[in-house]
Amino acid sequence: QVQLVESGGGLVQPGGSLRLSCAASGSIFSIFAMGWYRQAPGKQRELVASVITNGGATNYAESGKGRFTISMFRDNAKNTVYLQMNSLKPEDTAVYYCHCRTLMEDYWGQGTQVTVSS
Repeated sequence: QVQLVESGGGLVQPGGSLRLSCAASGSIFSIFAMGWYRQAPGKQRELVASVITNGGATNYAESGKGRFTISMFRDNAKNTVYLQMNSLKPEDTAVYYCHCRTLMEDYWGQGTQVTVSS
């Protein structure tokens, strides 16, 4: 079992920045990828960015390339993944979900609201 705890959402003006954090604990040895998805009202959940645990390869949705940066830090107790979001736009408004994938199943965080508005 893996537990995910997210933090860092909020209200920001267009052009501003936010950093989301997600701490994974439990059976972290089984995680081979972590990432962030988002879901805006009336839309499907979509990938924002992901990172492979071993090697650190990253993947970004086109909408976030050049503006978002995903990173991961690991210790014996937990994996923590960050999403640095710069130059935020109103269309980035959504609930952002932390995700991790193991060999057996996927896990999701509870979601954190990001609102970009003036």
